[in-house]
Amino acid sequence: MAKKKFDALRAKIDADPVRRARVDAGKAEVLREQLEMRLAELRKLRDITQSELAEALATTQSGVSRIEHQDDVHLSTLLRYVHALGGELEVTAVFDDERIPIGLL
Repeated sequence: MAKKKFDALRAKIDADPVRRARVDAGKAEVLREQLEMRLAELRKLRDITQSELAEALATTQSGVSRIEHQDDVHLSTLLRYVHALGGELEVTAVFDDERIPIGLL
């Protein structure tokens, strides 16, 4: 059986709006799960409960849970979250030929 080139497969997906939307939704879900997992894992690695973190953030335990489950976390929220865990957030733009740190307030 001959293998189809990726470009041909992508063209079929792009040609069908319903299929394209389904693929995009699946990608968004994977990204959301990765972010959710990373934030919760980061908190657990620091041996901090949601309630303890909520106190440091001046919010509720459910507020922390909401942050950990958000599809798209604002950078300012992520910065406060990491600071409340006792860390610093670093953002870096990565290109083929260089890495450029981006300063945060």
